[in-house]
Amino acid sequence: MKAMQLSKPAPIESEPLKLVDLGMPEPGEGQVRVKVSVCGVCHTDLHTVEGDLKLPKLPIVPGHEIVGRIDKVGEGVSRERLSERVGVPWLYETCGECSFCREGRENLCPNARFTGYHENGGYAEYMVVPEDSAYPIPDGIADAEAAPLMCGGVIGYRALVLSKAKPGQILGLYGFGNSAHVTIQVALYLGIRVFVFSRTPANRKLAEKLGAEWTGGAEEQPPERIHSGIIFAPAGPLVPMALRHLRSGGTIAMAGITMTPIPAFPYELIYSERGLRSVANSTHEDVRQLLDYAGKIPVKTEVTEFPLEDANKVLRAMKESKIQGGAILKP
Repeated sequence: MKAMQLSKPAPIESEPLKLVDLGMPEPGEGQVRVKVSVCGVCHTDLHTVEGDLKLPKLPIVPGHEIVGRIDKVGEGVSRERLSERVGVPWLYETCGECSFCREGRENLCPNARFTGYHENGGYAEYMVVPEDSAYPIPDGIADAEAAPLMCGGVIGYRALVLSKAKPGQILGLYGFGNSAHVTIQVALYLGIRVFVFSRTPANRKLAEKLGAEWTGGAEEQPPERIHSGIIFAPAGPLVPMALRHLRSGGTIAMAGITMTPIPAFPYELIYSERGLRSVANSTHEDVRQLLDYAGKIPVKTEVTEFPLEDANKVLRAMKESKIQGGAILKP
């Protein structure tokens, strides 16, 4: 099968992903094999390829916003799942035994394994995954529209929950890419008002199209203070900017897996019980809840399709903020 494989991390400008021909993966006990229809491109893929994250395995096939159909099942998996349309997210599997797993906080499992990081992901024609991490996709959502839900969407959903945003309150979104353009739809569905802070005019226009009440740059003062905020862009200087916009008692959730250094800021910015909260991975239940909302709303995603072989070019465009909405690779 064809796949875009990383053998050594390097700046994306050097095109470190190479098109290779790998053997067909076979599902083990409790696993399914997915014939990949599309795979979304995520900022975490860029961090993986460029070496911002310490990689536990090389070579590796990135990609963790996967949509496809189950074409083979391993021992212990019902054959009724054959041909089922499914999505595969970042969370590949957890141990199920540690204190975090027992507490329902499996996203913090120290033994968790992640798709496209510990195990080969979706920048390929096929991949294998534990069957409970292959989630049925609701009818009415096309493969291309579903792909961004599997990481950007679910991380945005978890960040929305952790931000404590409530109906009628104002939620500020900082950065408006793959994740935020899903989160805004869920927030609006729940009756939450949304302000969007983005440096890119095209992304501000998209935010307005999707229902943002106000858009502007992070350095601008919005017409009202926000009750909650989510920082999607991996830029540390956004943290004190967001705190300046935040009402007393509010929470800022930081959705990125990495972030540039956060500059020092005066204590008064976080005083009055303002809170900062990081967001780490997601749970199986997060994915199920998001897909339930996605089917009811229904969520629409803005995606641009590219051939699998263009993975390096797409990641570079993402790095340079030239992708509006999301991007998908099609084997």
